[in-house]
Amino acid sequence: MDWFETYESDIRAYSRMYPAVFVKGDNARQTDEEGKTYIDFYAGAGVLNFGHNNPKMTQAMVDYLQNGGVIHSLDMMTPPKRDFIQAFVETILKPKKMDYKLQFMGPTGTNAMEAALKLARKVTGRELVVSFTQGFHGMTLGALACTANRYFRDAAGVSLQNVMRWPFENHQGGGLESLQTLRSLFENSSSGISAPAAFVVEVVQAEGGVNVASTEWMQVLQSLAHDLGALLIVDDIQAGCGRTGNYFSFEEMGIKPDIVTLAKGIGGMGTPMAMNLVKPEHDKHWQPGEHTGTFRGQNLSFIAGREALRYFDDDTLMQTTRKKGEVMRQALQVIADSYPDKSFEVRGKGMMQALDIKDGVLSKAIAKDCFENGMLFGPCGIGGEVMKLIPPLTIPDEDLQKGLTLFKEAVDRQIKLAAKKVA
Repeated sequence: MDWFETYESDIRAYSRMYPAVFVKGDNARQTDEEGKTYIDFYAGAGVLNFGHNNPKMTQAMVDYLQNGGVIHSLDMMTPPKRDFIQAFVETILKPKKMDYKLQFMGPTGTNAMEAALKLARKVTGRELVVSFTQGFHGMTLGALACTANRYFRDAAGVSLQNVMRWPFENHQGGGLESLQTLRSLFENSSSGISAPAAFVVEVVQAEGGVNVASTEWMQVLQSLAHDLGALLIVDDIQAGCGRTGNYFSFEEMGIKPDIVTLAKGIGGMGTPMAMNLVKPEHDKHWQPGEHTGTFRGQNLSFIAGREALRYFDDDTLMQTTRKKGEVMRQALQVIADSYPDKSFEVRGKGMMQALDIKDGVLSKAIAKDCFENGMLFGPCGIGGEVMKLIPPLTIPDEDLQKGLTLFKEAVDRQIKLAAKKVA
């Protein structure tokens, strides 16, 4: 009997795309119960920045379990929590001259976004939030209201309110002039639009198609937010924790978000965790227990997350991330250049690189081909027309090259098959 097909909810999604039962993981490889190995260029949608079963994290967690450490602690104090906070402040915040309070909540990205939205509204006393086309911010109702994808929004069953959508920088109608238009609307007391509590933005729109904002656009957006008395919330849930070649996607942009939402890779190796960085002057608006979460004291996540921070004691990992990201970009550009009549587009930052082939059906056929030949990746963007590659940052060079080769072979094969069908 197929227990998954028979008893698991029809809502399952990834298992339909990758119909295998995975039993082992090792860095950038997974093995199914039939013994077939796959090179993983999806990495848990960005959760596994440091690979499957990272040995240092695994050992630290095993040691903690064997010593009888507290696993669940609500938001009470534990040594793993203290160690994580200290390491994050000393390894990430202080060297970057960043001043934030660390807020822990339920252990997923959508929990982080709900907390950020709630705090922005408390701080400003306003309701409206501005988010951007093709943005993805989570599936619970507040975060879903900020999410643009109609497929997800239609499943809500209720109206999704208090959010105004505006074109992202490189979408139709976007750009610097568009932000000026937005400013004009908010500054015009007869425009009929109330001042916002916050602007919510991904510097790299991961699920929305790997759309990358420019430094100038982000700086202008921050100025607009602050001039209006609104908060700037940067959603770094998938693009953070080293994915783009710096710990944060917005580094080197000269901006200081009011709130940064983090999840996915921050837990180290798939252990669930979410955390918001909040400017101290905003954090003081919280009253004790106003935003809680039963699993905000995940000590195994603190243990693994603390080990993950050791990768940032120096710049070695980020240097290799930038180098591997360029290898990925060049490999995708070779594919794009091979089909000049298709108008393929390569986009990305660091080790989040993508090939936009403008065809969701073809993209999904390529994903299926890759799966059948031992490589995993996830289509994204409108209709799944963008092929996003996000392997672990720790992927060995040989696996990186093999995965890129398998990807190119699948693209070539499926384009030829599509041409034959048309002929």
